[in-house]
Formats: sequence, structure tokens, C-alpha cells
Amino acid sequence: MAFPALKAPAPLEHAIDVHIPNEETTLTFRSLAASAAIFAAVAATTLPAPAVHAQSAEQFFPVLVFRTGPYAPNGAPWADGYVDYLKLVNARGGINGVKLGFEECETAYATDRGVECYERLKGKNGGATVFQPLSTGITFALTEKAPIDRIPLITAGYGLSEAADGGVFGWNFPVTGVHWASADMQVQYIAQREGGFDRLKGKKITLLYHDSPYGKEAIPVLEARAAMHGFQFNAIPVTHPGVEQKSAWLQIRQNRPDYVLLWGWGVMNPTALKEAQATGFSREKIIGHWPSGGEPDIGDLGNAAKGYSAVVLQPAAAQGSKVVEEILSRVHAKGQGTGPRESVGQMLYMRGVVSAMIGVEGVRRAQERFGKGKVMTGEQVRWGLENLALDQAALDRLGFADVLRPIQTSCVDHMGGAWGRVQTWDGARWVASGTWFQADEQLLKPMIRSGADKYAAAKKIERRSAQACQD
Repeated sequence: MAFPALKAPAPLEHAIDVHIPNEETTLTFRSLAASAAIFAAVAATTLPAPAVHAQSAEQFFPVLVFRTGPYAPNGAPWADGYVDYLKLVNARGGINGVKLGFEECETAYATDRGVECYERLKGKNGGATVFQPLSTGITFALTEKAPIDRIPLITAGYGLSEAADGGVFGWNFPVTGVHWASADMQVQYIAQREGGFDRLKGKKITLLYHDSPYGKEAIPVLEARAAMHGFQFNAIPVTHPGVEQKSAWLQIRQNRPDYVLLWGWGVMNPTALKEAQATGFSREKIIGHWPSGGEPDIGDLGNAAKGYSAVVLQPAAAQGSKVVEEILSRVHAKGQGTGPRESVGQMLYMRGVVSAMIGVEGVRRAQERFGKGKVMTGEQVRWGLENLALDQAALDRLGFADVLRPIQTSCVDHMGGAWGRVQTWDGARWVASGTWFQADEQLLKPMIRSGADKYAAAKKIERRSAQACQD
């Protein structure tokens, strides 16, 4: 089975070779250096010594965002939810009294800019707590950097699926689920609609995917499910950013699949629904997942998209949740909201809220071991993220009672469970089903283990021992 290839970013250059062409230049260079040294010595005796840099009193959360570029309609609400939750935690008094500091850095969803933001922010304000790229491409690029810098990567619902294996990926945390889980639950949903997995035999299922590391993540699971249940699987890539899909929908019209799984991002999603409408393909037969299940993904279709569904890794839209009510009353009502009030509680906004909450609870859990009321290092927060115990009582207390299922991570399991719900567009808004799907661990665990082992072999990484996990 083929797994997505990892491509490490080009190494950043930190030094410039200086070529001194002749002896005269060399002497001049040395003279300048000597003068500078003398000036520094004099200055040291006449100028006050610089203040010693104290450790930051705030827990620093860098925020990688893409509020610009072709994917801005999807990135902005996530960033708004993320920052609003950090503000809410401060309004609650911080994490055992420790307030949160944060700084946004614009990536425009570009991998190189994401790496630049990481390098710029990783050491600021006492050091980064966690990074959350909201990009599978950026995640791939940072996966080899995080262990060196000892900063956790939280990739809630995206990133490299094999990274759920904490024995190999010690610094990646795809908490709440991975892309493989999304693909699996899409097939489960189709089976439910058809009356059982045995009814999938002979069916045609087409994956229409964003031609990027993110979009390709669905393929291994769908190939495995096709072999298990006997349905015909076909995959059609769509080139970034996804505005040109004529040829893809011509193929769909010719092949006449029973279902189309939409793995788009940004403008690709409304474009796909419009092309489906023009082609006459039933919107009830198109099933997205969370990157294809937000308000921007409907575009201006409104009632024309009625019946389109998405199987959404937790969370779905949650306007009536207690955490949303508290954000509105304690942040937006005081004029401190990050984005428009009307987006509070929408699906993409809630993904930002949940992503921030996971980071915050990782810090809180770390404080239980390393000292309440203290700023935690990235390494300490890693321990916290590996020991999350968000049971129902904890979720209720935090305001996420109807938003999430319990999350329990470990040194080996960095996902903590993968659950999702179907939400359907009713012409004006997303309506979430009360039925939860759980990703099939019997299918995914061997795939995750195999993929992690292949990565470890390629990178010459040894699995962490039980003692290493405790340490």
C-alpha cells in the first residue's frame, strides 16, 4: 500500500561565506574588527549592563494563520476561533493564573511561509508552547524540525495520518482524528445509507481530491475499504486552487459513480458543487468531510446545495454550546472579538476553538506534574499532551458538553480517539446529526503502525521505549 511521501523543506541558511579578495582588504577588515573590539571594551565600562532577559510570565502561543490567499475564507474563521478561545482563557484568569500571550503570523497556506513563521516565532517570548499549522504541507515540513526544537505540533484533524503513532512521532499530536479516520467514516456513512457494508459490492465511489499532500491522504484508506467490500474506487485530482474542474466532472459524468467523496479546500468546494449542479449530478450523492463542510464551502449556492452532506471529525457547528455562549458574553460583548460575531459557533470557527482548547489543556495537564501556576516549556507540554484525560465531566466543565466526545491520549496514541458526525446543508445552515461515527481502529491501527514503521526505517528513528515515555 502506498503512503504519502514526506518531503523535507530545503535547509535554511544561517551563515554567509565572506570572501576576502586580497591582503589590503584583509588588513582593512581586521582593522575594523580591532576598532570594534576596542569600542566594545570601552562601552562595557561606561554604559549600563543590559538587563538579564527573564523568562516570560506568559505562556506564549504562536498562531499560524492564513487570512490572505485563495484559502482565506476557510483559514480566517479557524484563526478567529483559535484566538477568541485564548482570549476567553485569559478572561477566566488564565491557566491556574498564568495568562496567555499570542502572536499571529501569516502563511497564506504556503509551506515556505509556514516554515518562515515557525522559525521566527519558535523562540519568542520565552519559547513557543505549541505550533498548530492548519496545513498538511506545513505539518510535513515541520515534522523533522519539532523534535530538534522540542516543540509539540498539534494537528487536530489533519496532517500526517501515521503521526498518530507516538512511538515514532514523538512530537506530532493529531488529537481528535486524522485524515484516514475521515475517509473511513465517509465509507461507514455510505454503508449506513445503503443498508450495510455488504451492499457496497459493485458500487462506484469516486474521490474528487485537492491535488496536494492533504488530498492524497484519503487514498490508502479508500483503497483498503474497496478491497474489503468490493466497490469500485476511482480517484480524480484537482489542481490547486481548484477553480478549473470541467474535465474532472466530465469524467464523473462518463463514469456515473454512485457517490462522490469531496476532498476539497477553499474555492474548490463551492466550485465542485456548482459543477455538479451544471452536470446534473445529485448533491445528495456528494459527501464531503470537515475541510469541505464549512459555511464558505457552500459559497452563494444557498438552497441549490440543499442535501449536500459532510462527515465532520469533531467538532461540527455548535452555535448553541456553552463555550460559544461564554465567548459571546466574555469576549465579543466586551468588544474584544477577533472576527465577525455571526461566525462564532460555525464549524470552521469551532475547529479553531477546539484546537486552542487542546493546547491549553495540554499546558494545564503539564502543570499538574511540573508546577501549577508556572509557565511550561514545550517539552513539558508534550508530556501534558501525551496524558490528556478529557472525560465527559471535564468537557462539561469547559463548555464542550455537546461539542466533543471524550479524549484520552497516551505515549503511543497521540490521536486520543476519532469520532465524527454527519452534517447536512438544509438550504440555509448546517444541521448536525446526533449520531456519532467512530473510526474503525481494527482497520486504522495496523495502517498507522505500518506507516510509522516505514517512516522510522527511512529516517533511522528508534521507537521510544516505555521508560522514554515515562521520562
